[in-house]
Amino acid sequence: MAKQFAIGMRSGLALLVAASMIGVATLSVATSSAAQTVPIPKPAPKARGGLQMSASDPQRAPMTTGATPSPPPNPVIPDPRRNLPANIFATFDANQKAQAAKVSSYLSSLQTLVGNFVQVGPDGSRTKGDFYIQKPGKVRFEYEAPSPIAIIADGSSVAVRDRKLATQDIYPLSQTPLRYLLSDRIDLLKDTNVVSVTADDVFVSVTIEEKQALIGTSRLMLMVGAKDGQLKQWTVTDPQGYDTTVAVYNLDASRKVDPGLFKIDFTNYSTPPG
Repeated sequence: MAKQFAIGMRSGLALLVAASMIGVATLSVATSSAAQTVPIPKPAPKARGGLQMSASDPQRAPMTTGATPSPPPNPVIPDPRRNLPANIFATFDANQKAQAAKVSSYLSSLQTLVGNFVQVGPDGSRTKGDFYIQKPGKVRFEYEAPSPIAIIADGSSVAVRDRKLATQDIYPLSQTPLRYLLSDRIDLLKDTNVVSVTADDVFVSVTIEEKQALIGTSRLMLMVGAKDGQLKQWTVTDPQGYDTTVAVYNLDASRKVDPGLFKIDFTNYSTPPG
């Protein structure tokens, strides 16, 4: 039974990694303790009673030093009924171009970024953890216990590790739209297929659409603060239409990151004690 579960888990992970490396853990985190069944993602909730989820979980230990830690944010969940333009030749006015340029400049200015995250899966489940980014192409997501999941990108590959099952699955970084977030330098309007640029008093949002023949269409919506210009959250929509939203906080762009955090051992993944 454990073997069947592991096979089912890997097939589910493969589907989600094709959309996003962070979305891949939604299925694993929610099901790591139920080895008797192979889970099937639920449709995104239709009736939300508002755009925000409540943040009632206890606070994660802060990633930053010398500053008052922030409480976990309330991820803004996109309306599942939203209609985004699908025209790859979409045009934008001067204000939209200026907003996209600001987001591009901010993303390009980052070399390292460390912080905490809150993830909301397609079924509304919430998980938390820590993340580490070193550009170009390197990231590590460590999920808070009891989740056994860690996701590591070394610049070319993505490894999804499950400490409980002692498994490691490898995927190309090129198959996740989050590679845009990890690019060393980027001009969103030139280097990606931007289908939407919106702004209000709280967020500037840029949505990127990517079509792959064998996988389908996925979207990445990046949201930065309208006032401080800092990354607030992203939402990945996989080819089946399921949303995974990740809100980040306690960000530190000056902290040095240990390069060993992004090392993938392709030859050995040891069985954990017990």
